[in-house]
Parts: sequence; structure tokens; C-alpha cells
Amino acid sequence: MGSLKGKTLFITGASRGIGLAIGKRAAQDGANIVIAAKTAEPHPKLEGTIYTAAKEIEDAGGQALPLVVDVRSEESVDNAMKAAAEKFGGIDIVVNNASAINLTPVQKIDMKRFDLMHQINTRGTLLCSKLAIPYLKEAENPHILMLSPPLDMQEKWFKNHTPYSIAKYGMSLVVLGLAGELRSKKIGVNALWPRTTIATAAVQNLLGGDMMVQASRTPDILADAAHLIFTKPSGDTTGNFFIDDTLLAENGMTDFDKYRVNPKVNLQPDFFVPDDSEAPASLAAIEA
Repeated sequence: MGSLKGKTLFITGASRGIGLAIGKRAAQDGANIVIAAKTAEPHPKLEGTIYTAAKEIEDAGGQALPLVVDVRSEESVDNAMKAAAEKFGGIDIVVNNASAINLTPVQKIDMKRFDLMHQINTRGTLLCSKLAIPYLKEAENPHILMLSPPLDMQEKWFKNHTPYSIAKYGMSLVVLGLAGELRSKKIGVNALWPRTTIATAAVQNLLGGDMMVQASRTPDILADAAHLIFTKPSGDTTGNFFIDDTLLAENGMTDFDKYRVNPKVNLQPDFFVPDDSEAPASLAAIEA
């Protein structure tokens, strides 16, 4: 793999979980990480703030810029990107990781919750990508990455949680369109999605508690996959909807057990993974 030394990554939702893991992996190379997230004060149910994340980034070997950013606000995002460019000299990579989840069906959804998911997931992704383009045009090997699913349009991915599915697929539609729009500029635009559930606060608090966490992989698998994408030529790597373990396997990885939270538990497949996507390693529990 190549190095991200000296590169500047603007990562939304980077105060914890997948966003923080992607930042820490890049920081190991000596990258600059802009932690663009809302959590400035400790949350009773969520670990980490932009400041604790900044310390972890610095401890990993990178430089950090913690910024309070609301991806729903054009002014907030614009000011953050200006601050990032002023401190680090530009922006090389944007990671649209910030996301809201609510698995309520249409008949029961509170429209305020739908609006929140749409504003953070779809609109926030479009906004951050749009405002980053002037900086990315000046970068060497620029990338935009969405943590969003393949566009596998099946009823089963919508029927139980249509509002959430619309908001996540909206992020992927931005990938599809923007990859084409920016292809001539050699700005890579891709999506990355996990084959299994990932041990995050959302899984712990909203999707099944500790049992689901035990059946998950760690965020490190997405961090390694994202690093691989960022070190590929952006002009040749665009418009893809990557599944984490498939991408890593195609690039030589064979050990996926290291990402398991609990090797003795069957891994839980995530939403939105297409039926024809074959896992490169068994998801079954490892025999003791």
C-alpha cells in the first residue's frame, strides 16, 4: 500500500466509530485529519468528542484539527473547509461518514426524524462533496468516499425501513452522479460498505445491544479498506460501490478473523449487501 503522509482528510462524523478509525489509520502514515463532527461536549450514551478524537489522531502519528461542524449547514461546512485549507494548505480527501439512523417504517415515522436523516445523510453528503470540489481540483490524487451501500434496488432493503433506506441510498446516488460529473477532473468518487455489522455506538444503542456487537467486526476493517482506496489512482478508481472484505481480498488480504469482536460468534450480515456478493471468508463462528 502507498502512504497518505502529508495528505489532508476531511472526515465528517469522525469523533468516534468508523470515522475515527479511518482517521487513525491515515494518521499512522502521518496524515492531517480534520475531525468535522458535532460532539464538543461528552454525550451520556456516546463515547468520544472531537477533542478526544484529536488526541487519538495525534497519538497515532497524525496532525488533527477538531472542528464543530453541522453538515446540515452550508455556512458551517464552508467555514470548516476554509479552516482546514488554511491550516494544512488544502484538502486531498473527503469522507462522508456522518449519518443518522432510524429504522421506523413509513406508517410510523415522525417526519422530523425523516427530515433529519435526509438532511444529514443525503443532503449533508451532497453539500460536503460540493463545497470540497474547489479544493480537490487542486489536490494530487483527490478522493471523495461515502460510507453508503451498493445500489441494489430490492424490495427487501426498503420494506421495513423505507425512510432510512431512502436516506442511505441517496448518499449512493450522489456517488453515481458525482463520479460521472468529476470523471474528467480525475477526482475519485466511491462508496464503501461493510459486509457485516460493525461494532459502533449505533449498533450498541439502536440495533441490538451487546449481542449484536459481539456478532460484528471492528471499524478497523473499513479503515483498512478506505486506506486502500485512497492510495489508488483517483483517475482510475471512481464510481465503485465497494464491499469492505471483497475489496481487501482482491488486494491480497487473507486474514479477516482479526477484525472479529468475538471469534466464537457468527457474524451478522449488514443491510444492503447484494445477494450475489460472495464473502471471501466464512462468517460462521470459529471453532474453539
